[in-house]
Amino acid sequence: MNREIITHAQIGILIGLLLLASTAPMAGANPYLAKPGEPAVPVKMATCAVSGGFIHMYTAVDAGIFDKYGLKAEHTYIQGSPQSLTALASNAIQFLYCAADATIPGMAAGIDAKLVAAPLIGLPYVLLARKDIQRLEDMKGKSIGVSRPGDLDYRLVTTVVKKFKLENVTVRPLGGSQPERYQAMLQDIVQSVPVTAPLDARGKKDGFNVIYHLNDLGLPFIYSSIHTNAKMLKEQPQVVQKFVAAMAEAVYFVEKNPGKAKESVGKALNLTDQESLQAAYDAYAKALVNRRMTVPGPAVAEAVNLVQESGASVTRKSTDLFDNRFAEQLDKSGFLRELWGGEVR
Repeated sequence: MNREIITHAQIGILIGLLLLASTAPMAGANPYLAKPGEPAVPVKMATCAVSGGFIHMYTAVDAGIFDKYGLKAEHTYIQGSPQSLTALASNAIQFLYCAADATIPGMAAGIDAKLVAAPLIGLPYVLLARKDIQRLEDMKGKSIGVSRPGDLDYRLVTTVVKKFKLENVTVRPLGGSQPERYQAMLQDIVQSVPVTAPLDARGKKDGFNVIYHLNDLGLPFIYSSIHTNAKMLKEQPQVVQKFVAAMAEAVYFVEKNPGKAKESVGKALNLTDQESLQAAYDAYAKALVNRRMTVPGPAVAEAVNLVQESGASVTRKSTDLFDNRFAEQLDKSGFLRELWGGEVR
């Protein structure tokens, strides 16, 4: 009798295991994780600004996601896309997280860098102005603060000034970070600044006005993107693959763990206001997310065309500026389906 009971119990367990297996993720669908005993690979990575748009990298560092993939990732901040690209080209850093539209002019001019994934696509900037300024037309005779000539915010603002024929508007390079330029507007050193979330939410609380959404320019725009250099692509492509996979998991983790993500971006931005943190989360964890991670080739081509039309030097074709094989491999391997629990939209 006992033998029969044991046999039935075993059968029940076997059936349960089979049912569990039928709903579990595909075996081996994440081949990028570190194997037991595998030594961690040290890599240096940088962000080119202090921005809520880098929420995925900030969170990946805090949550130890790179460690899971066998990467001993050291994060640093290098102010400005030109300086960041220089560090990448010299292999002082191996990965750069920066807005692609900020780096494409430098890459098109010949700097050794290539886009390998684009977690965020779209233009999140707005033009924020002091309380007495209600419309773009009210900016005549006033100043707009930007980082430095040639940087992304400078190019965007000069495009707005030209398009709307804003007479006597001074585009004033201030250097520093977005929060520092915001402080310059508070002190009336300038009367307007281009900002991204969460500074737009803070501006509204301070009584300032959003006078223009720069997305309305209709420009092709690739925002936070992963860059690497020729040395990594040639000598350590498996490390590039692991890095792209880790960032893809960071996109998933941020979406599923909003509290931890907001905590990470708050720490990076030295920000505690929950309304502002929610604004950053809504913009970068929801509105602009590209789960597939692939770089949109037509947008790169159009961005290069705009660089050429501006009179800047272009020595590389748009197709030489990105490499989608790593992002595409995430789909082919089943990694993305396992991560998201089905087809990725």
